[in-house]
Amino acid sequence: MKKYNVAVVGAGMVGRTMLEVLIERNFPFGGLKMLATREREEVFAGKRIKVEKTQFESFGNVDIALFAGTEGEKGASKIYGWEAVKKGAVVIDNGGDFRMEPQVPLVIPEVNPQHLKNHKGFIANPNCSTIQMVMALFPIYKAYEIERVIVSTYQAVSGTGKKAVDELEKQVAAHVNGSDAAREIYPHQIAFNVIPEIGSLAPEFPGYYTEEAKMIKETRKILGAPELKISATCVRVPVSNGHSESITVQCSRKPDVSKTREMLASFPGLTVMDEPEKSVYPTALSVSGRDDVFVGRIRESTALENALDLWVVGDNIRKGAALNTVQIAEKMIEMGLL
Repeated sequence: MKKYNVAVVGAGMVGRTMLEVLIERNFPFGGLKMLATREREEVFAGKRIKVEKTQFESFGNVDIALFAGTEGEKGASKIYGWEAVKKGAVVIDNGGDFRMEPQVPLVIPEVNPQHLKNHKGFIANPNCSTIQMVMALFPIYKAYEIERVIVSTYQAVSGTGKKAVDELEKQVAAHVNGSDAAREIYPHQIAFNVIPEIGSLAPEFPGYYTEEAKMIKETRKILGAPELKISATCVRVPVSNGHSESITVQCSRKPDVSKTREMLASFPGLTVMDEPEKSVYPTALSVSGRDDVFVGRIRESTALENALDLWVVGDNIRKGAALNTVQIAEKMIEMGLL
């Protein structure tokens, strides 16, 4: 099997997980290096690894460059991404800077791998909340032609990065100790609270924040459905890891609940946990550290005709970021595009 020289750009939560996923899945890398803002040594996946400072020269002799990115941040791929392509690397970017560029495929390998065929050396990874929603929507979309999607998310602080996880833990400890909870990352205290604000206000959708706009625009691009009606409300909750979503899907014809459950259960990368009488459904705690997207509470909507209600939960750092990025590279190898 051909071996590939791989660079992971970013040594935060997503970058670390990318490295772990590459090792876990026996990705055919020959060389593997970590790049970040400064040079240092750290332990990744149980091994002490030298982290190199990212420079334009870093991408010489790199076949695949995985840019970790972080929700809400811009930077590395904007500076180095296309330059890495010029040096011969295929870039797969978890950041949000280029997702809506027409020449950049936006890919979930289980859903739209065909979009990889026309790549120009740069592929974008969708937003974490978009990935897990579209994974659950796609089998329904194929079978019943979705007309409308209404989604509310309950997003973990890990989506913002390690500093946000630390802030939640410190605020909980402060509450237990009876002291004031310091706030730096979010506009309000996140411990024991929910915050309906992720990102900044989106100019194209008045009153919507950018995370909500991402779910709308990215879903349309991935499915090739520019007129699909989507409404999203994205909420940050005091959960360490794992995003949860309540989704209502209205179709052009009446979906069969039993058949839908079977379709979802047989779709690659999805697991159905749907025995509400036994309190069996996915939770953020139960899916954290797992690769699949989990679906439960599958039921006929009481508010809309031809509609279903779903509860969808996934590990936002794994399938929502690191794993999907690695799977794109695997799919490109499988398709003979690398």
